[in-house]
Amino acid sequence: MATTPKQSQAGSDTCARSDAALARAFVFLGKRWNGVVLGNLMNGPAGFRELSRAVGGISDSVLSDRLSDLAEAGLIARTVQEGPPLSVSYALSDRGRALVPALEQISLWAQEHLVPDET
Repeated sequence: MATTPKQSQAGSDTCARSDAALARAFVFLGKRWNGVVLGNLMNGPAGFRELSRAVGGISDSVLSDRLSDLAEAGLIARTVQEGPPLSVSYALSDRGRALVPALEQISLWAQEHLVPDET
């Protein structure tokens, strides 16, 4: 079945929108540490120190920036429990939990198709 120019244009527009959305997702998730922080929060809520230890190699200021970015994007929720002592925890929001299946699939793909780091 031949496609008309109008059908071809519609398919091209859909593809361009999809490519743009995928590019936006990878720009955000590919920002150093964002995906790793989200991956750690897939296991449940965590405090700042717990995340810092789990991620390893991230400075406190960068972790703080990433947590702010993720909260601003609506992917994580920051909860303050009044003290004493005052404590802050971070957890995936509904939007963040919606990413879990995609992150799990990316992880599986990486395990199967990428050479492990030598570190």
